Amino acid sequence: MLLTPSQIVDFNKNGYLVLPGFAQPEYCAAVVEFAKNELERQAMPIEFEADTQYPGAPSSRSAEGGGTARRLLMASTRHPMLLDWATTEPLRGILHQLLGADVFLSQAHHNCIMTKQPAYSSVTGWHRDSRYWNFQRADLVSAWLALGDELPENGCLKVLPGSHHWSIETDQLDVHQFLRTDITKNKSLLDCVVDVPLHKGDLLLFHSNLFHAAGRNVTDKTKFSMVFTYRSGDNPPKPNSRSASKEEIALQ
Repeated sequence: MLLTPSQIVDFNKNGYLVLPGFAQPEYCAAVVEFAKNELERQAMPIEFEADTQYPGAPSSRSAEGGGTARRLLMASTRHPMLLDWATTEPLRGILHQLLGADVFLSQAHHNCIMTKQPAYSSVTGWHRDSRYWNFQRADLVSAWLALGDELPENGCLKVLPGSHHWSIETDQLDVHQFLRTDITKNKSLLDCVVDVPLHKGDLLLFHSNLFHAAGRNVTDKTKFSMVFTYRSGDNPPKPNSRSASKEEIALQ
C-alpha cells in the first residue's frame, strides 16, 4: 500500500492527502471500544476540553461539562494494538516515502486518541501544529485515522490547501498563533477552505505547517480519531524543549 508518485506530488503540493479505507472497520471498532473503556475509568493522562480554553469549551474542569475529555494522551503506551499500527506496515512504508530512510514517532506531540464529544466540544481555530513544536525544521507528518465517519456536523477537519508553503507575517496571527479571521489581509487565504470529510478507516496525512481547523460536534455521538506525528532522522527536536521531553520511537 505504498503511495504512487502522483500521491506524493499531491501531498507535497497541498500539504495533505487522504487514503480511503486504510484501516479495517474491525480494527477501528476495537480502538473505539478500548477508548470508551479508558474514558470510563478516567485513565490518565487525559486532556480535557476545559484545558484548552477554546471557544465553546467549559470554562474550567469544575464547571458544567468540565469533565469532558478532548483526548486520551500517550496512546503509544496504552495498548500494543495502537503502537503496532503506528510503527509497522503499511503506515511505516508510507512514512519512509515522505520522510526518508530514518523516521521517528514523536511521543511528545499528538500521540493520542481524539474524542470530540457532543455538547461540550470546542471550536479549534486556524493553526499550524508547528506553532508550539520545537524541531530543527517545521517539517513533520501527522497520520490521522478516522475511527468513525467524520463530517462537518461532528467536527471534521478543515484545511487551507498549500498553506504549509505560505509565508505568514506576525500581524496575521493572534497572540496564540492562530490565523486571524478578523482582518482583510487574511480574507483571500480563508476563501480557499476545504472540508476533509472521512469515512471510518480513512487515513489523513498532513504536514505540520498546514493550517487546519475544526468546528464543534453538534451531533449526539462522540467522534473518535487516532493521531500520531513523525519526523525524519535529520530533523531532531531542539534540546530542552517540550518536543524533546519524551523518548522517540524509531521506525525500523
